[in-house]
Parts: sequence; C-alpha cells; structure tokens
Amino acid sequence: MAKQSLSEQLDRVVDAIIAHPGAALPRTGSKLDPLVRIAVDLRGLPREDFKARLKDDLERRATMASQAVKPIPEGFHTITPYLIVPGAGQFIEFMQKAFGAVEVLRVKRPDTNLLMHAEVRINDSMIELADAIAEIPLTPAALHVYVPDADAVYARALREGALSLHSPVDQPYGDREGSVKDEFGNHWYIATPLGGAPVPEGLRTVTPYLHPRGAGSLIAFLQDAFGAEEVLRHQSPDGTIVHAKVRIGDSILEMGEAHGEYQPMPCTLHLYVNDTDALYARALRAGATSIEVPQDKPYGDRSAGVMDPFGNRWFIATHIKDVQF
Repeated sequence: MAKQSLSEQLDRVVDAIIAHPGAALPRTGSKLDPLVRIAVDLRGLPREDFKARLKDDLERRATMASQAVKPIPEGFHTITPYLIVPGAGQFIEFMQKAFGAVEVLRVKRPDTNLLMHAEVRINDSMIELADAIAEIPLTPAALHVYVPDADAVYARALREGALSLHSPVDQPYGDREGSVKDEFGNHWYIATPLGGAPVPEGLRTVTPYLHPRGAGSLIAFLQDAFGAEEVLRHQSPDGTIVHAKVRIGDSILEMGEAHGEYQPMPCTLHLYVNDTDALYARALRAGATSIEVPQDKPYGDRSAGVMDPFGNRWFIATHIKDVQF
C-alpha cells in the first residue's frame, strides 16, 4: 500500500472517531501516532461537525492572511514629506491654488482650529502636514515638484503670496525650472522637463530635496540606517556634491551641498517600512538619536521616531491596520 500523506492519515483518524466514537484509536506502532493524539484532543468537540468547523477555521485564517493590510497605506510610498508649519489650514489653500493639490484628510486638535494631521495629494504624491506647536516645532522643507508648465505654476505661486528664489530658466540638466519660497517657509523647485516624460524616471510629482552640510556623510548615514542605494552623484571639480539621488524603498530622495541661499533646512520625513522596530534599531546603530520608541498608534501604524545627525526627523512606520477617521 502506498504511504499515506499526513493529511490523509489525519482524515482517516478523524473519520474513525466520528463513525465509532467509542472504538479504540488506531496506532502506528508501540506508541500513539502524533496525529492520533491531535485527534484525541479534538474529540471533545461536537463529533458530527468538528471537521467542518476545522475547515471553516482554516479557510478563515487563509482569508485573513490574504487580506492582511500592506505595510505602506494605499496612496503612499516609502517616503512622504511631513511639513510642520504655522497656519496649516492656510497652507493647504496655498497648495490647492498654486499646485492643484487635493485635500484628502484633515484632523483638528481637540477644542482648537489647529490641524493635528492633514494629507493632500498633488498628482501621484502625498504630502502630510500639521500645525506647529510647542511640542512639535516648525520644520518646513524643500520640495522638487514637476508640473506641465513651470512658468505658469511659478507665476501662480507668486500670485498666492510666494517669493521668488529664481525665475524659470532652462537648466543644463534638461529641465525648465524656477523656484519660490512660500510664506510658510517651504522652498518649491518647480520644474518641467524640456523633453521626454513629464516626470523623470524614478521620481514622482513631488520629491523631497535636502541641502545638508556634508552631503556625502548624509548619504553614508542613509545607507547604514535605511539601506539607501545611491543612484546618482554629480560633483564639482573640488569634490562638492552638486546633486545626488538616493533610493529608499520605492522612493527617491534628492540632495545637494548647502550653498548660497540654499542652506540646510532640517525637515520631517515619514518613512514606511516593513518592520518599524528593526529599522528603528538600525538607525540608532547608524548614529541617529531616538525621538520616540516604537509603539502602536490609534491611527493604525506602528511608529517610531529618530533624528539623524543632520537634524532631519524621521517618523518610521509600518501600517498594521486600517482605521476610519
């Protein structure tokens, strides 16, 4: 007789128990087979339907596993800029009028008009934001934003109160680009490719841009802490990093050495990962300092916070359940 599989052996034992509840249990040798012992433990269940219940339970577990939430929430990517500004509500209006942003979520602090958390979408990119308070200080950011018409969007941003950093010009790297500083402290590098795709390969509509002192050291930290991959580095003859790109997960982070009016703007970034605890520990080993130890949050994330050696704050998170606001 062909050797029976474990599942076939278990079915045989279960069938015997159901058909003959008082019969002696089958043995495979001098000792009870482990499968028989499992069946004995199940013997106290309603004999006529315990197989059906077991099947239902297994199917339910399989369904739950297949429907498990993804570690990155729908609509987000590995890196999302998180802007802490004064007047977050007015800032949302500015982004709507200047960049066509769509408001996705707004959560107020209890008994105030201050925003505890908000989300807007600009094309394929999310931006998170909140009002600055004493416990959560102001952290504006520099953002590289690709639009169909840089000149038109630049002019619109100025009409909405932004100040010009430089008017749109054709850049040697293939973009027509202008830049502005909004009244909330953020820099916007507004660009349109002069040819090819509307957004360069690997980037999205909105990409955070850092201006550290010591860009090479920041890249090394990102590699050690978050497993970043350097994908581009342009240096001047003296070795200064003029422009660089690093990839973390499915996102790109751009940077260039601080110079002139483009000085360091330590910012806040939301980093979605598969394992918050592991990456939090790795970041600390790489030289980050802890802001918040990993913990489950009521909005459905397991989250932790660190500050890198350059002053940027990283909220490291894994999405663990969907929550309706």
